[in-house]
Amino acid sequence: MSDDLLVVAVEASADLHGAAVLRELRALRPGLMAFGAGGALLRAEGCETLVRAEDLSVMGIAEVLPAIPRILRALRTLRRAAEQRRPRVALLIDSPDFNLRLARKLRRLGIQVAYFIGPSVWAWRTYRVRQIARDVARMLVILPFEAEFYARHGVKAVYVGNPLADGLRPLLPATPTPTRTSTSRPDLRRALGLDPGSPVLALLPGSRRQEIRRIWPALLAAARLLRERMPDLQLVVPVAPTVQRDWLRTDLPITFVEGRAPEVLGAADAAVVASGTATLEAALAQVPTVVVYRLSWLSWIVGRLLVRLPFVSLVNLLAGRRLVPELLQRDCTGARIAESAAPLLGPGEARESQLEGMRRIRATLAPAGAPGAARRAAEEVSALLGESR
Repeated sequence: MSDDLLVVAVEASADLHGAAVLRELRALRPGLMAFGAGGALLRAEGCETLVRAEDLSVMGIAEVLPAIPRILRALRTLRRAAEQRRPRVALLIDSPDFNLRLARKLRRLGIQVAYFIGPSVWAWRTYRVRQIARDVARMLVILPFEAEFYARHGVKAVYVGNPLADGLRPLLPATPTPTRTSTSRPDLRRALGLDPGSPVLALLPGSRRQEIRRIWPALLAAARLLRERMPDLQLVVPVAPTVQRDWLRTDLPITFVEGRAPEVLGAADAAVVASGTATLEAALAQVPTVVVYRLSWLSWIVGRLLVRLPFVSLVNLLAGRRLVPELLQRDCTGARIAESAAPLLGPGEARESQLEGMRRIRATLAPAGAPGAARRAAEEVSALLGESR
């Protein structure tokens, strides 16, 4: 066995979190070498990426089918690399349909698996917890209730905090005020090329081509309607590393920013966000939000049959109520989005109600003085590396 670390991150958000953990791991273990699957951020941290995350970023049943050959090729590439290099530990991040298959192969090779940001088995496909108990040495979970859930099923799990809070700590005050004002907001707007004195709406259409194709036209329609009401409204889009700019064509005056989603949210008065981890990122940034999503109808119908949760967004699940609007499928239209977003751009009950709920979520997931999730995850991986000797 070698002291190398296999890292697998095949989504844009996983690439972000994996890069943060690898950076912390290198501080703990300066000679550590990493290889595997990742995007631009992991490559920038020196991870040798045998599989590019940009080539695997798909979701939904209908969308995944054409990608199956390259997904299988990626699994074979990583398995062969693990056989040849024999790392002591693998760090798998998110993407359970891909990573749980790989975890089974790694266990058979005697490689210990640390799984960061695991599957939502508490929501659906609970049977997968049996495989996790067999194939994963340590779950590094990011929601407080997950550690207790896994423990009940015989899985060693550690709550490491929420990685989305790490990027926001330098940008926001430790205790947000009721109106979420911050001395950093004007500076953030200037840094993004925005007018500090005019309202800002952030648009986050997702990080996958299929998501953007279905959601982007509705966001543009909403933006046009909102600018008719508020001519000085500024629109800004953080572009994920996996997104090509020609997917976001528009004739509207929009500021596109490469990455930097935490800064964009920190600068915004409100946001319209595709359902996913970005909705929790918006809540941690204390940004009133409208959640939107569209899938193919086949994926939507299957999902509705399998998922028994009352909400799709993590924000509402953590709040235990409909804190933010969820506009899904046929409700994801320009008119509905504009109608829901308009009251969030200025003072009023709708805005203040969201902010109060978001303050409670942030206090739970990002308590003042707690170490960052990336650091705590790195410490757990480092411990596994020590145990594997």
